[in-house]
Amino acid sequence: MSTERTRELTALVTAARDGDAAAQDALVGAYLPLVYNVVGRALNGSVDVDDVVQETMLRALDALDGLRTPESFRSWLVAIAMNQVRAHWHARQTAPGGVEEARELADPGADFVDLTMVRLQLSGQRRETARATRWLEPDDRGLLSLWWLECAGELTRAEVVQALELSPQHTAVRVQRMKAQLEAARVVVRALDSRPRCEELHGLLGSWDGHPSALWRKRIARHARGCARCSGLWSGLMPAEGLLAGLALVAAAPALLDRVRSAADLAPAMGPQPLGFPGAARPPRDTAWTTHRERRGPLRGKIL
Repeated sequence: MSTERTRELTALVTAARDGDAAAQDALVGAYLPLVYNVVGRALNGSVDVDDVVQETMLRALDALDGLRTPESFRSWLVAIAMNQVRAHWHARQTAPGGVEEARELADPGADFVDLTMVRLQLSGQRRETARATRWLEPDDRGLLSLWWLECAGELTRAEVVQALELSPQHTAVRVQRMKAQLEAARVVVRALDSRPRCEELHGLLGSWDGHPSALWRKRIARHARGCARCSGLWSGLMPAEGLLAGLALVAAAPALLDRVRSAADLAPAMGPQPLGFPGAARPPRDTAWTTHRERRGPLRGKIL
């Protein structure tokens, strides 16, 4: 981020922290797309993506008083999003039948991979890479969501490090391991797309339920390494960093922004807005959701 943009962000965050409703509204409008991409890619296909995005934004607004360095707002916000993602997965995994229930509740219309391919018009190896993300474990998908945005130029490595609350060295090791899993998943996508399909692979897949998983990624990738016919699928893989460079954010539905603004009970922003993000008239308040101002008491001033 340029020095000028950093100054503008600092001024905006400071105003929002001081209770300026227009600045709070501008922050929500400017950074909800970033949070939506972090959460959406980490929780691909979950019907709870919008809920996690909303909770992230509300918690950030509630905790602004405790943000001592406004210039670190982006990494701080992404850290809150990652905490919410982890809390969601923990709740799913510890609930009786949570894993099976999460699969049953997956919403085809909310599949973030499909949204990414369609809205960004991906093709070739970029499309292949997006599809491969379905084969990663939840922890790797969370890391991928940040690394994807780093490759696309939306986050810096320093911001990724801060969001993960790890050392730069540990972050680098985790990224390298995740990239290796992603590369294997890209070969899995190629193997399953091959026509006619390898007969040995066809036999191996006899007990597969058709859902991407880490176990089947390992089995199919192992086959592709040892199979004379499928081993060539490892050739010609372009580095994922180059494929993701410059990709735009996947736009969130306008209804999600309206929902967050309503839940936060933000006043309409008037006049020219900082950072060039125009304010929007507040939608009618949705009484089904507890508002930000009603929630400020318990969370006020906490660093999440």
